[in-house]
Amino acid sequence: MSEATLECKDLKKYFGPNPALSGLNVELPAGKIIGLLGPNGSGKTTLIKLACGLLTPTEGEIKVCGHKPGIESKTLISYLPERSYLPDWMTVLDCLNYFQDFYPDFDYQRAVSMLESLHVPANARMKTLSKGTKEKVQLVLVMSRRARLYLLDEPIGGVDPAARDYILTTILSNYSEDSTILISTHLIADIEKILDEFVFIQNGQIVSYASTDSLREDMGKSVDEYFREVFRC
Repeated sequence: MSEATLECKDLKKYFGPNPALSGLNVELPAGKIIGLLGPNGSGKTTLIKLACGLLTPTEGEIKVCGHKPGIESKTLISYLPERSYLPDWMTVLDCLNYFQDFYPDFDYQRAVSMLESLHVPANARMKTLSKGTKEKVQLVLVMSRRARLYLLDEPIGGVDPAARDYILTTILSNYSEDSTILISTHLIADIEKILDEFVFIQNGQIVSYASTDSLREDMGKSVDEYFREVFRC
């Protein structure tokens, strides 16, 4: 059996007396697009930030391709945070140049091609772009890296429905069989068509982990329908 891309063992994270993750165990394989799904406050963003090394576990263990969060693991991860982080004064091309300088695995031509397909003006400054267009730029930057683990936190939340299909196709076509994409989102109905597997998380624990095909074949339900049933929403 191949090594898990992301592995968590008895992972706990507390903020004061309150647990954000409470003994979470999961192993995510390579070559899959996986939805990380759950209600608000379930621990999704905390898990992603722990994988990135932005937070430190209170207890337990988390590894990326066998490495604990650190210098080695960070070179393997391409992370899209929920909020915009690119400086307002930068142009779109400035952002591409920044990523090219910072990440040896950044594919500049791929990024240019995707931006052109999304009709994003290369010379526009970030402060002039809409929220949705900024999200497109950030997603293009993240997906233009040759990473082992892509962590996408609400990648299409502010994007207009007309652009979502292209963005989902971009995600689908820009990862290799030795990579894993973990997508946290509330827009399950929009994104489930590209998911191979899904993880339901609630109160900092995994409540369900299965393939989307098995869910449809064995239960005759979509991921969105099953989510609403499990979480009664």
